[in-house]
Amino acid sequence: MTNSAGSTAPFSKVRIVGSGLIGTSIGLALAARGIEVDMRDIDARVELLARDLVKSKDLQDPELVIFALPSSVLAEVLNEEFELNPGSKFIDIGSIKTKPLLDVSKSRIPTDRFMATHPMAGREVGGAESARADLFQSRTWVYMPSDLEGKPVDQDLLLAGLWLISALGAEPVAMQADEHDRAVALISHLPQVISSLLAGQLLSGDRTALELSGAGLRDTTRIAASNPALWDEILRSNSSELLPLLISLQSDLAALIEALNSNASVSSFIEKGNQGRSLIPGKHGGVAREYTYLPVVIEDKPGQLAALVSECAIANVNIEDLTIEHSPGQFTGLITLALSKNDAQVLSDHLIRSGWNVHAPR
Repeated sequence: MTNSAGSTAPFSKVRIVGSGLIGTSIGLALAARGIEVDMRDIDARVELLARDLVKSKDLQDPELVIFALPSSVLAEVLNEEFELNPGSKFIDIGSIKTKPLLDVSKSRIPTDRFMATHPMAGREVGGAESARADLFQSRTWVYMPSDLEGKPVDQDLLLAGLWLISALGAEPVAMQADEHDRAVALISHLPQVISSLLAGQLLSGDRTALELSGAGLRDTTRIAASNPALWDEILRSNSSELLPLLISLQSDLAALIEALNSNASVSSFIEKGNQGRSLIPGKHGGVAREYTYLPVVIEDKPGQLAALVSECAIANVNIEDLTIEHSPGQFTGLITLALSKNDAQVLSDHLIRSGWNVHAPR
């Protein structure tokens, strides 16, 4: 079996147990690469939708079984799936990793035939209906190369898991289970709690005030739309790692309240936030890119964006990102291009010579 990138797949049949957002997205991506997929779920309605989306088949002897289940129910299905598919290799994709490995150690599945993984991808909307084959593109996908006692997973399973991760467009990152659970508490679980608590405050606010809300409120509350039942399980399952972070946050919040009560400066809290945000790396954990932003005022007429992109190609510069600000009926619009410092200067000079309304880079 060969995927679209030309590499040979180490398996041709996969059973996916759990047909939610992640499981169905994996199914869609594998089916697109010619892998036969058997979607399963305890909820008949969910399973039927996922099977239709993926063009699922009833498979015998799949080489790989992927558990796309909540961690709380994984222990219930391990032995059942092993009895059904004793020759298979097994992978899970849950959001915590210590508990699944502990459950496997108590099951009939040999620990070297189970690889714990976690794709760092998702959406604030869940279910098979929200699945996307490109969900994992350019995302980190963590995997555990050994069990809780340090015994390495089977080499063939490791190769199969790494092929799966790379074929779906993700970047594999090896970690130990406790290291992973501590990390996701900070970068995933704490943000979810803060977003949910913030959005919850809106319920007691003045509804007319919400008419004034802009991108800041939407950005900070986006993940507050997440599935309550799913996150109830995740937060409780990783409470030992999350609680110290919440206590630290509580301490900072108390200090901020005290500063405001005494009319003291609170700039240090904002500065600390600036410093923390600057630590967030770029794609795949690389160094965060510093962009220069070039504002270009355009006329409200068809073809302006396409023409501007063409000018970038002529100038041989690479656009990293862009934003467009324009309201219906407005005679002008503002396009802000994100480029490297050198490319911004090259493009600015080129556009000015070509008659574009360019403003100073920042």
